[in-house]
Amino acid sequence: MVAKRFSLRARVSTENPTAVRRLLFQSVTGASVKSTDDPQELLVEGRMAGASARDLNRSLLTALRRVEKRTRLRSEWTIEESTERFFDYVPKGKRRAPPNPSAQS
Repeated sequence: MVAKRFSLRARVSTENPTAVRRLLFQSVTGASVKSTDDPQELLVEGRMAGASARDLNRSLLTALRRVEKRTRLRSEWTIEESTERFFDYVPKGKRRAPPNPSAQS
């Protein structure tokens, strides 16, 4: 099985942002974790490698919930021109990015 490199953009809601922030920095390559106006919400950007977006989403949410049981994850996993969205473990759709007009020259 070949590991693919996915870009991650996510919104994490939790009752323990300090512990969750620490886990995100350990789990997500090149993690950027920012707080929002809501003190229990974090915005995350970074990269992870795995077989599929579904597997990565499942493993990340499982790890987050080991730290804090009441954690919610709204995520977008992007590879090449395809983005898959999830709310917790549930897939919410897949979309393709529009073609790059400058690449057609």
